[in-house]
Amino acid sequence: MTTVDPTPASLPAALAEPTTPVRRGWIGLIFAANLGVWMAFFTPIQVLLPQQIEQIAPGNKENMLAVVTGLGALAAVLANPLAGALSDRTCLRIAGREFGRRHVWTAGGAVLGAAALVLLAQQRTILGVALGWVAAQVCFNAMLASLTAAIPDRVPVTQRGGVSGWVGIPQALGLVLGAVLVTALVTGNAAGYLAIAVAILLLSLPFALLTPDEPLPRTHRPALRMRALLASMWVSPRQHPDFAWAWITRFLVQLGNALGTLYLLYFLTDGVRHPDPEGGLLMLILLYTLGMMLTAVVAGRLSDRSGRRKIYVIASGLIMAVAALLLAVAPIWPMAIVAALLLGAGYGVYLSVDAALITQVLPRATDRAKDLGVINIANSAPQVLGPALSAPLVVYLGGYPTLYAVTAVVTLIGSALVVKIRSVP
Repeated sequence: MTTVDPTPASLPAALAEPTTPVRRGWIGLIFAANLGVWMAFFTPIQVLLPQQIEQIAPGNKENMLAVVTGLGALAAVLANPLAGALSDRTCLRIAGREFGRRHVWTAGGAVLGAAALVLLAQQRTILGVALGWVAAQVCFNAMLASLTAAIPDRVPVTQRGGVSGWVGIPQALGLVLGAVLVTALVTGNAAGYLAIAVAILLLSLPFALLTPDEPLPRTHRPALRMRALLASMWVSPRQHPDFAWAWITRFLVQLGNALGTLYLLYFLTDGVRHPDPEGGLLMLILLYTLGMMLTAVVAGRLSDRSGRRKIYVIASGLIMAVAALLLAVAPIWPMAIVAALLLGAGYGVYLSVDAALITQVLPRATDRAKDLGVINIANSAPQVLGPALSAPLVVYLGGYPTLYAVTAVVTLIGSALVVKIRSVP
């Protein structure tokens, strides 16, 4: 059984297990900060990068998009846990005043990430696009590491499902608002990048500037040695099996999500043959977001009240698998509408409950951000593997029906493996 590091009352507030429920204002600000991050993550992947790459390499757009997004995801795999580990060790003192260990990473990542998007907007080669997107991924993953750690840092276990539901909604809502921003409110690919850069600053900085962030006393700071830091990235499955199974389930479900969403614009263009693929994509994103918003907070709160997590994760996997199979069997516009709504509903349940579950299997309070960074590898690594699998499936192994059938199988297996976790009901 997983052993979670006990947190005695004598430990500083930065390491203590939270007991005071967070208020609506705090939830609203972290909601906005996550909205900014996910707008910056997904709007380029779904809209801006495909447009930019198609302008640069129209005859090889699928493979080049796979290369660029794959490199960005690889950077995310490395940056997220490293930034989390550094965040766990941050003791910042300026002019005699101590600052918390998380917000400096949130604010710094927002500012530098916005600058990376501004540079990315000016690129006219695949190499330039790849380098710009890698830089942006590093910055935004530093932000994500600190924001993710805020849940176990500040939110009691009995409130984490509901709060995780609110924090999860921006993953879809960010794409909707980002897509509307770059397609309806601004004109041109470069202007789209600039608009997202401004949005992340406006949405993310208030959380870093206006909410408490407990400082870590230097006496409790883990030693900062590079070899030990890198070694700490490995969390032994033998010592912490529940953490390992949580990682595996997250990886497989997110791999299914990566397989199913990367080529959605091209699917509407070449598979469904929609007369307005970009407009159709926006419609599907809206339906997906609606489904997610209808289920995320409700499922999280029901899970909090019952104390049960695993049954909700399994149910969410079943719903998402059905949605993918609908696209595989009938790649037509009406079925895409139904699938988008179902996929959003299933993913909303999954995000809120699985996020709460994971915070309950973290090995040590001193390493929350680092361990969540390791979990976030399961979010980012599929973005590397997804393009490598998607491209041959679409081009050589049966096209979009095969792609979405594989998506269903992978998602279903991932959600079912949650039964292996023993310490959380």
